[in-house]
Amino acid sequence: MTRLHESMARAEESRGAGWIRRFTRAETWVHRSLAWLMGICVFTAASLYFPPLAEIVGRRRLVVTVHEWSGLALPVPPLLGLASRAFRADAGRLGRFFPHDWRWLRVTLRRRRRESSLAGKFNAGQKLYAAFSVGAILLMLGTGLIMWFTRLTPLVWRTGATFVHDWLFLLVIAVITGHVRFAAKDPEARSGLRTGYVTHWWARAEHPLWRPDPPAPPKSPEPPKSPEPLKSSEPPPAP
Repeated sequence: MTRLHESMARAEESRGAGWIRRFTRAETWVHRSLAWLMGICVFTAASLYFPPLAEIVGRRRLVVTVHEWSGLALPVPPLLGLASRAFRADAGRLGRFFPHDWRWLRVTLRRRRRESSLAGKFNAGQKLYAAFSVGAILLMLGTGLIMWFTRLTPLVWRTGATFVHDWLFLLVIAVITGHVRFAAKDPEARSGLRTGYVTHWWARAEHPLWRPDPPAPPKSPEPPKSPEPLKSSEPPPAP
């Protein structure tokens, strides 16, 4: 059993001891798949654009192929995740800004620190990161396809696509670095993404406006069926 499975098993056992479900398995799978695909895209892109790293990695044709196909696969996990009701609900939460989100942004920009009292299930920073991620994936995919199929578009389009693709790659590195930096400071949030469960005290401290869904009531046991009378195999007595 891997370390991830062990931690998920411990979280499953601890649900009754102050733990609440934050993400379903489908949501953790989508996040994990996106993280791996994005990591592969960033590493292969760095191996293509930075000469020292390109010399270490080598095999440029293989790196190009892996970069292209991992980029094409980026939209697949979110599209598959739409089959999950919980994923669709959280996608709706991430896509909407409420008055407390705007206040969270103003307080954060003014005081240079996060204001946890104004956070629902997702704070405004996480919503902005999600919006940037979706936009970056779509823009990277579109410009990458223009660069890939060179005979389908004019030279001006390919030049502009290359310019956008390269500079957006650098912006993605900066944003991902900030995302990882914030995640490194919050082990409870990382545990929630790995196992799907967080503690009650963390939810109250970091996301006080979040109202978790109540657990489903246990199914009532079915009443036992009365045993059927045994049928005798002997013929009935003659009258």
